[in-house]
Amino acid sequence: MLSVKFYYPRWGSETVAWNGFAGQVKQAGFHGIEVYPLQHLHEKNDMLQALENHGLEFSLLHAEMKEGKNFTAYKQALENNLRLLGTFERNGLRPQFITSQTGREYYSKDQMAECFDICDRVSRETGIPVIQETHRNKWSFAAHVVKEYLQQFPSLQLALDLSHWVCVSESYLEDQQDAVDLAIRHTRHLHARVGHTEGPQVTDPRTPENREALEHHLQWWDQWIAHLRASGATQCTITPEFGPYPYLPYQVGTTTPVASQWDINCFMKTLLERRYSLGSPV
Repeated sequence: MLSVKFYYPRWGSETVAWNGFAGQVKQAGFHGIEVYPLQHLHEKNDMLQALENHGLEFSLLHAEMKEGKNFTAYKQALENNLRLLGTFERNGLRPQFITSQTGREYYSKDQMAECFDICDRVSRETGIPVIQETHRNKWSFAAHVVKEYLQQFPSLQLALDLSHWVCVSESYLEDQQDAVDLAIRHTRHLHARVGHTEGPQVTDPRTPENREALEHHLQWWDQWIAHLRASGATQCTITPEFGPYPYLPYQVGTTTPVASQWDINCFMKTLLERRYSLGSPV
């Protein structure tokens, strides 16, 4: 039987004290938290203590950008940052994996091979898997590009976020199913955000006007779950990753979001939990 664990994103809740945030996440039934900590390193101890207090797992995000134009500096920053993330440990509590938005979309395959080598080396030495997020402005910005990379680098594991590819392609990838199929077979973790053909996040997946977009993503996620079950996997992780502004737009002329980020992510968790708690999608 496949067990699905859900992580809640820290993204959008950075102003909430860690212990209160972790308690809220635990009470909502999540198994863990996904966090990008490099801009908040002073919170490391508070974060680990809160996670320990509430019995939560965690994964870490890496997304270094500022060194992008200087490849030598970027490589050094990538390795330094990944090693720093590997120090997030307390009383046996450590990251389940690191999700890396690696490189840039204009890096060559040879440059990306060097970046992948760094990720692999750090992963081996720390014992923490480093997986690659599919994301705009990174090497993994589009379905057809990732297909070529996976054929050349078959050991790559993905944190799959198809909302970016939908936005980049301005389509629901109907004519790129072979690329989606291959990506699904390489997916270790899922970012369950719903994109549309003109953006990476619908306003609210609960509303009728966004039903088409939701259904396309559900079909892809169903395919991933079916692949895991067929391969004998017993556990997987999903982050409902609807983000705050500007992913979640404001009402016109205000700084009031058009919907609640918290409510949407909890809705996605409940939807997918019910969908995948049985022997097959319902």
